[in-house]
Amino acid sequence: MKKFLATICAAACLTFGAQAQAADYPSEAEVHQKLTEVEGTIFPIGKPNVAYEKYFTGRTYLAPMSTKDSINVANVTFIDGAHTYWHIHRGTCQILVAESGAGYVQIWGQEPVKLIPGVVFTVPEGVKHWHGAAPGKMMQHLSIMQSSSEVSTDWLEPVDAKFFAKLK
Repeated sequence: MKKFLATICAAACLTFGAQAQAADYPSEAEVHQKLTEVEGTIFPIGKPNVAYEKYFTGRTYLAPMSTKDSINVANVTFIDGAHTYWHIHRGTCQILVAESGAGYVQIWGQEPVKLIPGVVFTVPEGVKHWHGAAPGKMMQHLSIMQSSSEVSTDWLEPVDAKFFAKLK
């Protein structure tokens, strides 16, 4: 099974790798190789997430996976400790399904929760939070949210760098 998944992921990386890369992003093949070393990546890595990079520390990749207009399912790959800024989703909760690597999610006023493969975390609608890879690590999660004209995201301040650096 593991060999089968690796073959599928390698094919996906080759397909995406043929497309132009955004500046300062490692190639999808390099990211795939790193994730394979930590027994990760079962979904396509996607393309560099340049449209939202101003709301993240570090580099991320985004692979939209849903085919329905009412639901947004995306595989998000965080590399080398990349994580979101604090933000709030309006009109939807956000379900995070950790797939590979190690990371965190934190709701404002609460302790961070470790995201490792198999952990499912629901962020309630209207709640300030951040999520992403642990310092120096890679992580992938599925992000599942409703999609409609009533849904929006308020992007806020970065996570405190000193606080983040203390996470393991």
